[in-house]
Amino acid sequence: MKPSPPKRIAVHALLVAGSLVFIFPFVWLITTSLKPVEQIMKMPPDWLPRAYYAPVQGQRLKVVKERQLDESSVLVNYAHGNERKRVLLPASRYRDGQAELEVRVADRTETIRVPATIEKHAPAGSWLVREKLERLPQDPGPPARWDCAPPDQIEERIEPAWWNYRGAIRYTGYYEGRFLWWTYRVPMFLVYLRNTLVVAVLGVIGTTLSSSLAAYGFARIPWRGRDTTFLVVLSTMMVPFAVTMVPLYGVFRALGWIGTLKPLWVPAFFGSAFNIFLLRQFFRTIPQDLSDAARIDGCSEWGIFWRVILPLSKPALAVVALFHFMWAWNDFMGPLIFLTRQDTFTLSLGLQFYQSQHGGSEWHFLMAASTLMILPIVVLFFFTQRTFIQGISTTGMKN
Repeated sequence: MKPSPPKRIAVHALLVAGSLVFIFPFVWLITTSLKPVEQIMKMPPDWLPRAYYAPVQGQRLKVVKERQLDESSVLVNYAHGNERKRVLLPASRYRDGQAELEVRVADRTETIRVPATIEKHAPAGSWLVREKLERLPQDPGPPARWDCAPPDQIEERIEPAWWNYRGAIRYTGYYEGRFLWWTYRVPMFLVYLRNTLVVAVLGVIGTTLSSSLAAYGFARIPWRGRDTTFLVVLSTMMVPFAVTMVPLYGVFRALGWIGTLKPLWVPAFFGSAFNIFLLRQFFRTIPQDLSDAARIDGCSEWGIFWRVILPLSKPALAVVALFHFMWAWNDFMGPLIFLTRQDTFTLSLGLQFYQSQHGGSEWHFLMAASTLMILPIVVLFFFTQRTFIQGISTTGMKN
């Protein structure tokens, strides 16, 4: 019996509302990664990235709106030693060709009058604007130019700040290495990406091979104590990582692996309780007659496993590979404990540098780097969702 149209509409409305709740953090991440840093903490928030253009010292440039002037002001030039300087003063502090300036002398502030010429009158309501420099805080270069502009001279555009992604890749510095006679220099972000790919790919290979072998033994080969051993394997899922963290660190330190990537991918070659359980349940759905027929044809147990079981288990193997790839890609605790050098960091650990360098968090770079980090997972799941759903839905079903 089909549900009535009102019920279908209500169900679909609830599903859409739930989807919006779950997708909102992802949309917020994307939009924030495309905003200039001065717009991220703005209240009320701007959902769309905006850019402002205004005249600055005779040129129309992309600018940052610093503050709006509450009173009529003047932009004046005055000589200080061998240099000429510009300063913005309230109009009341400029009289008879002289400007009142506050200077610091010893431990007190004094007011002095110096000859100055007016460059521009800025009526109340004008904006103090600063040239928008698309460069990293540590990059050398001339200081940003600034000026005053009335509101009608400031142009507002909806313009994504794509430079955030380029800045995010360069933000954590560069790695300099040498290969034979060739010296190379690459951004540390790419080094983090390489390390993460090494850990994830080797871990996928290891956990897929080892878990499938163990699952085949539990599912298709009868031996004494098999079910009891399987229960012991499942019980390891209830042991939190915090309990085994210190013993594991001692083992890896004795092996000399601390500071290398080996503690992050070598354990994958010894199987995973969850993956063993998942593959065992799938192997049990494959008819035993196929194994018996292969055995009659002279196939060994390894041949049955390699030529019969594994080709029929591609959806389940894909699920195991995808689960481990996602876990290894997002793992933070393992790299934090076992890695000691920046050139061995993974992406999840490397993102921590965006919150501690140069005296503060560069949130636009952090959001851009986070977007680049989750993008491979989204693309991977998008292209493998059919196999993923098939592997999950058919696990544990008897034919």
